[in-house]
Amino acid sequence: MSNLKKVCRSLLPLVAIIGAGGCANSQPPLATVDYVDLERFMGDWYVIANIPTFVEKGAHNAVETYAMNDDGSIATTFVFRKDGFDGKRKEHNPRGFVTDTESNAVWGMRFIWPIKADYRIVYLTEDYSKTVIARNKRDYVWIMAREPEIDAEEYAALVRMIGDMGYDVTKIKKVPQQW
Repeated sequence: MSNLKKVCRSLLPLVAIIGAGGCANSQPPLATVDYVDLERFMGDWYVIANIPTFVEKGAHNAVETYAMNDDGSIATTFVFRKDGFDGKRKEHNPRGFVTDTESNAVWGMRFIWPIKADYRIVYLTEDYSKTVIARNKRDYVWIMAREPEIDAEEYAALVRMIGDMGYDVTKIKKVPQQW
C-alpha cells in the first residue's frame, strides 16, 4: 500500500467526525454567549472535562491554547499526555476561524483542509476564567478554565447546563489535571 493511501486511511476517522458537524440535526441551534472579546479569550485553557473525541481519550493535563494570527484566524495548540501524567506528549494544531463576527462566539475549527468543525462558545464567565465549548450536534463538549481545577458546585452546575442543552451528560469525562 502506498504511503499516501496509508495516510488517507489513517485520517478517515477524523474526517468523518469533523465532517459530521455539517450533517442535519433535529435539535435547534445552540445559543451562544452574546459577545466574546477575542483578545481576552486568547491564552491557555485547561480542559476540565469533555465528551472526548477519539483523539482525546486517555488525555491527562490537557491544555488548549489560542493565539490570534495576523490574518484574523486563531492558532490553536492542544497538548496533553496520553494515558497518564507521564505518558507520551501529544500535540495537535487546528486553526480556528470566527464565522460570526458580530458575537465572535461561533468558530469553524479546521483540523484538515477544507473541513471546519462547529465550535460554539455557549458559556463564558464575565472574568473569562471559565468557558464551555459546544457543538450543535451535541456530540462533543468541553468545559475549560484558566486554572486546572474548578469548584465542585460550579462543575455540577455546568454539567446540568450542558444537560439542559440536550447533551447526554453521562458521556462527560473529567480530564485528570496534575500540575
